[in-house]
Amino acid sequence: MIQTHPGVTDEVQTISVPAFHLATILDQDRIVIDSKVSSKKRLLEGVTALLTHGSTLDTTRVFQILTERERLGSTGIGEGVAIPHGRIDGLDKPVGAFISLRKAINFDAQDQQAVNLVFGLLVPEEATSQHLAILAKLAGMFRDTALRRSLAAMNDANEVYNRLIHWDGTTGNT
Repeated sequence: MIQTHPGVTDEVQTISVPAFHLATILDQDRIVIDSKVSSKKRLLEGVTALLTHGSTLDTTRVFQILTERERLGSTGIGEGVAIPHGRIDGLDKPVGAFISLRKAINFDAQDQQAVNLVFGLLVPEEATSQHLAILAKLAGMFRDTALRRSLAAMNDANEVYNRLIHWDGTTGNT
């Protein structure tokens, strides 16, 4: 069972999630399929590269934000999913990235399962409630077993993008 991670459990479960569409934060060029990374550090570096792609954000600072968040507690939420995230100055809107791994890696997840699906998230520094709402939406999405299985089996970034942005919460239905 997917669990929220320490530090957002209560907030995520008590906020109402406003209407939000994943296409507003995720671009097709921020999706990597079948990544061969073999460590948590290398995975966070890959997430950093995707999140900063095409932006003026400082890659070193973004990596630092993501690793500092991981030190507070793993963002591995269970069932093979991790959602590394953070807030940063200089960002005008949230940005997301998705990576599927060829081989699952240890991510210190709460359920001790290795991670093979990763959604990275950056939000503007002042966007605390928006940050929690997006995390709640993502956690809800990744509770969907059919979604997780289909994403893990896909080998085309366009197909993954469409599956993610058209997910509507009904198992097996986009």
